[in-house]
Amino acid sequence: MRYLKITSCLFAIAFAFSCQDEPKQEIIEKQADFSYNVTEFADIGVLRYQIPGWEELNLDQQKLVYYLTQAGLSGRDITWDQNYRHNLSIRKGLEQIYTSFQGDRSTKEWQQFETYLNRVWFANGIHHHYSMDKMKPEFSKEYLVSLMEDQSISIPSEAVDVIFNDQDSKKVVLDKDKDIVLESAVNFYEPGITTKEAKAFYNSIKVNKEQPVELGLNSRLVRKNGQLVDDVYKSGGLYGEAIDQMIYWLQLAQGVAESDKQSKALGLLIEYYQTGSLDKWDEYCIAWSTSTEGAVDWINGFIEVYNDPIAYKGSYETIIQIKDFDMSRQMNVLSENAQWFEDNSPLMEEHKKDTVTGVSYKTVNVAGEAGDASPATPIGVNLPNNTWIRTVHGSKSVSLGNIISAYANAGGSGRLQEFAHDQKEIELEEKYGAKADKLHTALHEVVGHASGQINPGVGTPKETLGSYKSTIEEGRADLFGLYYLMDPKLEELGLVDNWKNYGMAAYDGYIRNGLVSQLVRLELGKDVEEAHMRNRQWVSAWVYEKGKEENVIEKVIKNGKTYYDIKDYDKLRMLFGELLRETQRITSEGDFEAGQELVETYGVKVDQAIHKEVLNRNKQFKAPAYRGFVNPVIVPIMEGEKITSFKIEQPDTFEEQMLMYSKNYGFLE
Repeated sequence: MRYLKITSCLFAIAFAFSCQDEPKQEIIEKQADFSYNVTEFADIGVLRYQIPGWEELNLDQQKLVYYLTQAGLSGRDITWDQNYRHNLSIRKGLEQIYTSFQGDRSTKEWQQFETYLNRVWFANGIHHHYSMDKMKPEFSKEYLVSLMEDQSISIPSEAVDVIFNDQDSKKVVLDKDKDIVLESAVNFYEPGITTKEAKAFYNSIKVNKEQPVELGLNSRLVRKNGQLVDDVYKSGGLYGEAIDQMIYWLQLAQGVAESDKQSKALGLLIEYYQTGSLDKWDEYCIAWSTSTEGAVDWINGFIEVYNDPIAYKGSYETIIQIKDFDMSRQMNVLSENAQWFEDNSPLMEEHKKDTVTGVSYKTVNVAGEAGDASPATPIGVNLPNNTWIRTVHGSKSVSLGNIISAYANAGGSGRLQEFAHDQKEIELEEKYGAKADKLHTALHEVVGHASGQINPGVGTPKETLGSYKSTIEEGRADLFGLYYLMDPKLEELGLVDNWKNYGMAAYDGYIRNGLVSQLVRLELGKDVEEAHMRNRQWVSAWVYEKGKEENVIEKVIKNGKTYYDIKDYDKLRMLFGELLRETQRITSEGDFEAGQELVETYGVKVDQAIHKEVLNRNKQFKAPAYRGFVNPVIVPIMEGEKITSFKIEQPDTFEEQMLMYSKNYGFLE
């Protein structure tokens, strides 16, 4: 599970650490000699990040990082194909046009072509990475055809048509009144397969109820001879060409593993890719979860199910990490006290865990990302996702420290002054908001996702809550963190020096974002679809509605502008606790109807008048609504066939890196 993908500093003060960072010092000082900003286009900003701690690694550790990044990049094209069946042919054609075009690159239509190509690169396909809507180019179909003809470049006609028509208009459809599998463009299901068919197929498969595998995680559901079957991602199977390259690099990584535990985990990951066995995936996840020593770690696999409308299929992603030991030690206090948070939470007693097992929390520095984690990256991750493994063997929570720092150092947008209700709210945010945000992420990941238990005999949330699973789980973890952000226990543990002010700043920021500022990312007239965005809205809207009678949160109109002013923070905390209790009950009991009502009532629809107002207020800001990253390039220095050292190079442009990736890692084209 991952915590937010940072957007463009909606709260000001460089909303950079909406995850966590080091709790007792300010974030890494801005380095004047490093340029974080790469480019901007459409609603996107592209940044760079550094790799702190690289020089402290020995040569074998650096080799381990290098091999793991190469393995990750080797699977990059899998994400493109998973996102949409025509993505790879479209990308190949657009890139050929871009590199071979000899005409005037200053014309309006060519500039529109470049912008569209950049957007496609950033989104890993033709659907927006966040809204899921198909991105329509500003240039005409005739212009594209003329470019193709001039340069003798071929793109399949169906793929050309779909760029401009209304077919496959949304990557992931979550509208409860639609057939969400049939109408989603994502390539996890062969066209023509319905939601009813897909669910019936997986419901018919018998699994160990106590230790169920993640059915369908690493496969595409297709029809063969009139029957539904899983086309499995593995060596010799679907995506086999890329997976074989991944295996090659993972085997090299295993040869320089830091410990026997790391080596065992990498060996199981290799076996998983060789066989496609979900039992082997569980073995790997257990080995990976319990391998907590060493300076280097990784995330690699078909993992998050946000892109599947019915939450079975995992998107490919990889993140290679170097541990930041100093910052991680200071945040381990949450992990060490996870049981206290569970025991003192407002959950029903029967929904609390007797033992919160093995929650490890570390701040790490990213050394490379690929797949669904790049260019738009998470800032916090908690894995594995399989509930029984988390319960029995524990999980790992990490905060991506250098990513958070890069956001901070790239600068804020000034939106805080526009959307905050008054000067006191601004002052609280500027003084306490950044650390409150990172502490919320730590609580969300370490104690939020680790908390609670499912009642005996109740299926997994994927089975019981269906398409609402992801947003309910993210909201549940958010609520756990929100409840404790206003608790003196945080000050007792030495995490903050004024728990009340940190809590107030966190509550202001959450309500401001959930009800107002996140609307800048949504097209006027659209419903909220993205899981995290939905959960922030249904949490905020629910507490606002339930607190109306006691005026817990007041809706204020000043000079024709809408604000939300928290009048009673203590009562708001109680409402967060009440909603947490109910959300855990929904999860524990598998109450689909209650979950659906909660999300559909509070998390989907948007007040169109307020939305229009917010978009108009936001026009004054030039900072892009979304940001992501190019990756540093780790270059081996060779003596013959032997690696003797490495150098780190930063890409000059976004285009340079995207074209290099297609050339060097285009194994599915």
